[in-house]
Amino acid sequence: MEVRRERFCDCGMPLGVPPHYCEANNLAGNGYRARAPGPYNGRVGYGAPNGGGYYRQPPRPVMRPHPQAPPPLPLYGSGSGNKRALLCGITYGKGRHALKGSVNDVLRMKAFLIDYLGFHPHSIVVLRDDQYNDWKTVPTKANMIEAMKTLVRGCKAGDSLVFHYSGHGSRIEDNDMDEVDGYDEALCPVDYEDAGKIRDDTINDVLVKPLPRGTKLHAIIDTCSSGTVLDLPFMCRMNRFREYKWDDQMIGKPHYKGTNGGVAVCISACDDDGTSGDTSAFGMNGGALTHSFIQAMKNKPGGMSYGNLLHSMRSMVLEAKKLIGLDAYQQRFHVNNPLHYVHEPQLSSSEKFDIHSRPVVI
Repeated sequence: MEVRRERFCDCGMPLGVPPHYCEANNLAGNGYRARAPGPYNGRVGYGAPNGGGYYRQPPRPVMRPHPQAPPPLPLYGSGSGNKRALLCGITYGKGRHALKGSVNDVLRMKAFLIDYLGFHPHSIVVLRDDQYNDWKTVPTKANMIEAMKTLVRGCKAGDSLVFHYSGHGSRIEDNDMDEVDGYDEALCPVDYEDAGKIRDDTINDVLVKPLPRGTKLHAIIDTCSSGTVLDLPFMCRMNRFREYKWDDQMIGKPHYKGTNGGVAVCISACDDDGTSGDTSAFGMNGGALTHSFIQAMKNKPGGMSYGNLLHSMRSMVLEAKKLIGLDAYQQRFHVNNPLHYVHEPQLSSSEKFDIHSRPVVI
C-alpha cells in the first residue's frame, strides 16, 4: 500500500494551513519570521516536524530599548585609536632663569585634554620640576628623551599623540649643516647646564621620523626660538589678513626630516628668532601660547580649521601685547613684516594642506 507523505511548514503545520494560523508566517514583533530556535526532543518541542507530542509557541523576543549613546565629546575627538600625551613643564628653580607659569601650563593642558578631548588620565605623562617625589618624573634631558620615545613607541594607525612643552628654548650653532640660518633650535631641560640641550635634530629623530601611516602628532611648544623646533619640512607663513603660503624647509638640507607615513603638526609660540615668556595678562602666570591654544579650542566647541585656530590665537596674543604696553604703531609695524612672525604663534607640518579647510582633530 502506498504511504502518503505529508509536507510540513517550518512551524510544523501541514502546508496549506491558512497563513494566519501558521507561526512561520507570523511576525515575532521584531520584523523577522519566527523560526524554531531549540532542538526537538521527539515529544515536546518548538514546531515538532511530525506533529507528535504537542506544539508550544516559541517565546517572543523581549524588545529592549537601545542603550542611549553617550554624548559626544565637546570638541575635536578623532573617535578612533588611542590617545597619549607627554607634557613637560620646567620652572628652573628660583634662579635668574626661573619661570613662574610653566607648571601651570601643563596642569591646564592636562585638564583640557581630559575634559575636552577625551584623553584618559593614565594616558598622560607629566614631567615637572617643582616636585621630586619620583626622579623619573623630573624633566631631565635623559627623562625627556626617554619619554618622547615612549610616546611614539608602538603607535599605530588611528592613534593621536600630543607633546606639550613649556619652558626655556634656545638656539645653538648648527653642527650638521642642515639649517639655513646656521642655528639649531633646542629645548632646555632642567639639567641643561650639565647634560646639554635637546636639539631639534634629536626631537625630529625621536618624535617625528618614527610616526607610521595613519598616526597624528600635535606638538604645542610654548618657548622661545621654537618656529622649527621639530625640524618639520614645511612652515606656514600667514599674515593677519589670512594670506598664507607654505615654505619648504628641506631645500638644501642633506637629511630627511619627514615621518614614516604619519602626520606631525607643530604649533609654536614664535619664530626661530623670536622670544616668548611668562605673562600674567590672562589672569594667572603662564605662557601666552598655551593659554591662547586652549581658549581658542574651547571657544569653538563645534570644531575649527587650523587657519581659524591660528588666527584666533594670534588675536589673543595681540590683545595681551596691548595689556603689556605695545602701542598701535608697533602693532602696525609687525603686519606684513618679517618681524610679524617673531612674537606670534607659528604653524609647521610634515605635509602641506589647506589650513582653511582641514579641521583640527586631536
